[in-house]
Amino acid sequence: MSYINRIERAYEYINNLIPCKPDIGIVLGSGLGTLADYIENRVIIDYNNIPDFPISTVEGHEGRFIFGDLEGKKVLAMQGRFHYYEGYSMKDITLPIRIMKKLGIGILILSNACGALNKSFKPGDLMIIKDHINLLGDNPLIGENLSEFGPRFPDMSQTYDANLIKVCKSAAEKLGITLQEGVYTAVSGPNYETKAELNMLIVIGSDAVGMSTVPEAIVAKHCNMKILGLSCITDMALPDELVPLTHEEVVRVAELAKPRFVSLVKEFIKEVTPSESL
Repeated sequence: MSYINRIERAYEYINNLIPCKPDIGIVLGSGLGTLADYIENRVIIDYNNIPDFPISTVEGHEGRFIFGDLEGKKVLAMQGRFHYYEGYSMKDITLPIRIMKKLGIGILILSNACGALNKSFKPGDLMIIKDHINLLGDNPLIGENLSEFGPRFPDMSQTYDANLIKVCKSAAEKLGITLQEGVYTAVSGPNYETKAELNMLIVIGSDAVGMSTVPEAIVAKHCNMKILGLSCITDMALPDELVPLTHEEVVRVAELAKPRFVSLVKEFIKEVTPSESL
């Protein structure tokens, strides 16, 4: 089956289950999925019921869409994303973003849990992604261009929307939440990085490192969606101060930061207007 047919089949399945167009899409990273608990008038769509759709295999990823009302907006949240290290192709990883675009979503919130390379950060911090570096060794736009979604050579110089960042900073200030801001680098994983690799990432300008988000951002930008990127700093990935790290520790720290993350995203959604996706 062609990729376009997969997008269409999944889109039709989801579109038939939700009562109206969503305003905002949300991808929830490791340990951050409980934001979806605050969505009201919920429609829950399990990934394993969607035709030709991938399945989440990582702890901390529930594996379902939740549609409903959050702070006066219609939202569609992904409780669980897909990662390159799970063996999925870039096309699989970004299939949900194509579907969100077809559903009419113009604003996309991408969240993740990641390690800090900036010494001024600390575990539990929230970071606005101002730019990214793709070191996954692959790109979801390789292959035939889906011209119905976007151009062959999309510009990535302003991937993360300046106006959405401004709204998010305003929301944080209102809540008294201190935000970091930096460059997120995506690597393939699933192993954590060596000291030499971390030194390289610092040299090239990375403030944080993780294993997700960038493929979705690339495709969302290709689709002309407005993107807000938020990272939860779960550990310090400093080469001279490394301690052994486990996924369980990543999820644990993300849980500690969850109340501030939830408050920030809710306030952002309250303040942002769907017209800002135009």
